[in-house]
Amino acid sequence: MINVGIIGATGYAGNELVRLLTGHKEVRIIWYGSRSYADARYADIYRNLFEITDEFCRGDHMEELISEADVIFTATPQGFLAGVLTEEMLGKTKIIDLSADFRIKNVNVYEKWYKIEHKSPQFIEEAVYGLCEVNREHIKGARLIANPGCYTTCSILTAYPLVKEGLIDPDTLIIDAKSGTSGAGRGAKLANLFCEVNENIKAYGVTNHRHTPEIEEQLGYAAGKEIVLNFTPHLVPMNRGILVTEYASLKKKPDGSLPSYEELKAVYDKYYKNETFVRVLEKDVCPETKWVEGSNYVDVNFMIDERTGRVVMMGALDNLVKGAAGQAVQNMNLLFGLDETEGLRLVPIFP
Repeated sequence: MINVGIIGATGYAGNELVRLLTGHKEVRIIWYGSRSYADARYADIYRNLFEITDEFCRGDHMEELISEADVIFTATPQGFLAGVLTEEMLGKTKIIDLSADFRIKNVNVYEKWYKIEHKSPQFIEEAVYGLCEVNREHIKGARLIANPGCYTTCSILTAYPLVKEGLIDPDTLIIDAKSGTSGAGRGAKLANLFCEVNENIKAYGVTNHRHTPEIEEQLGYAAGKEIVLNFTPHLVPMNRGILVTEYASLKKKPDGSLPSYEELKAVYDKYYKNETFVRVLEKDVCPETKWVEGSNYVDVNFMIDERTGRVVMMGALDNLVKGAAGQAVQNMNLLFGLDETEGLRLVPIFP
C-alpha cells in the first residue's frame, strides 16, 4: 500500500482528493492535514465522509509527515510549499503540489503575477509540470510534481494538438474561459456569496489573470517559441466545471486553402486517440460541463469558420477532478508505476 498524506485536506480540492483516494485500491490515507481544523474529526467537516473515515485532522507539519508518507499532496495556497520545501523532504518522499509554486519556470514571472516572493527557487527547474497527456514520461521519475490547475489544463489540452503541429498562429489565440464557483476555494469571500453569484455571470482578471503566463509557457513549448495570448476567465453560477472556447487563425496551406475538418480531426486523434481521459467529440458536437461532471474526463472539439479563416476550439472538464485532484491522482499513479486510471474510473454524473 502507498501511504498518502494530504496537506490542505479540508479545502475543496483536498476533499476531492480524499474522495478519490478512499476508492483507490493501492492507497492508504495516513494524514488528513489541516491547519484550520487540527484535531477535528474529518467527517464532521465533510459529512459526505460519515462512516467512511473516522480519522482526525493532524495539522500541516510537513517535517513530521515526510517520515510517514510515500507521497504528499499539498492542496494549499500559493507560497506554502515554496516556503517549507527542503532537500531533506524530497529525499524522503515524493510531493505533488496543487498550487502554482513550481508550475512556472521563470521565478521572476511567478513573482510578478502572483505578487509574492518565491522562497525556494532552487527546486523550480527540477519540478515536472504534471500534465500527464503531455509529460507522462518525465512524470514517472520525478520527485516534485507541479500539478496544473483547472483553467490551464482545459486551455492547454484544447489547443495543444493544433499548436504542436503548427496549424494555427498561436499569437492570435484568444481563450474565453468559464468556471464554477468551487474553483475559488472554500474560504468565505463576499464575491462568492450566493446572492452575489446566483443569476449572474462576470469576467474577472481581465488582461491580468495569473494563469495567463502558465498557459503561454506550456503552449510555447508546444509551438517551439514564446507566445502571447489573451486569456479571460468568467465566473458562472454553478458548483463545478470549466468550459473554454478558444479562437485562433488557421495557417493556410501552400495552395492558399484552409485545412479541412478531416485534417484537423486527424491531428486531434494523433494526440488523443489513445488517451483515456481526453475525449474528442464527434463532428459539430460542442462540449458541455454536464458531460464531465464528477469525472476525470476532458471533452474537446473544434469547428472551422471558413468565413474568418479561424478555428474555434472548445473544451470542458470538472475543475475539482481533472482540474485538480483527479489529475493529482493520475500523476501519483504514474509516479508509482500503477495503472494510470486506478481510482479514476468515474462515470460522469448526469444530471
